[in-house]
Amino acid sequence: MIRKTAAEDAFELAWFKSSYSGGNDGESCVEVAVAAGMVHVRDSKTIEGPRFAVTPAAWTGFVHQLGEA
Repeated sequence: MIRKTAAEDAFELAWFKSSYSGGNDGESCVEVAVAAGMVHVRDSKTIEGPRFAVTPAAWTGFVHQLGEA
């Protein structure tokens, strides 16, 4: 999980929803934002809630594994 630091206050991440989000209720959405060599991930229903960040290589590996499932 990422805690907001003073440096993060200086910019706003540009979030977008995954094209694979949806779920049965239509409200299960994952949002991602790319900044400073990291991919940030959050739940769109709780935008002020927890989020995490991974390297682009880790994110690519995760998405690739989902495509094989």
